[in-house]
Amino acid sequence: MTGNTMPSADGRGGRFDLNTIVAAFPETASTMLRDTYLADSPLRSIRAFRIYRDVPPHYHTQCDEILHVLSGEGTFWIDDPAAEAPFAPGHLLVFPKRAVHAVPRILRPPAVFLAIDTPRRAPDDVVFIHPADGTPSGFIAGI
Repeated sequence: MTGNTMPSADGRGGRFDLNTIVAAFPETASTMLRDTYLADSPLRSIRAFRIYRDVPPHYHTQCDEILHVLSGEGTFWIDDPAAEAPFAPGHLLVFPKRAVHAVPRILRPPAVFLAIDTPRRAPDDVVFIHPADGTPSGFIAGI
């Protein structure tokens, strides 16, 4: 692996310039999120993603999702909407597999995260609590 932002589809690892990766995210998107896989293997995926609008309650069936907040501020909750709490750069959010979670407010964009999913999170692994809130194809798109 020789490049700063070269993905590691085979799970070998590499070095990634997160500032360059984050700068490549567009200012707007038709999906709730845009992401890019930095590493992708059956054991885990590592992604950088940007949230473009509030994310309704959902869960993932295949993995735990661990998010490091790189930029932005907002609120999130896990398992209970009454437990809504703020997030800011430097915070780590951990969502176990099948735990319902949401990001109901983006207070200071851009909200950008580094995600570590164990095992791998497939792009279509999102189940909305209220199906009218979205579909996997409307949830996230890669860059």
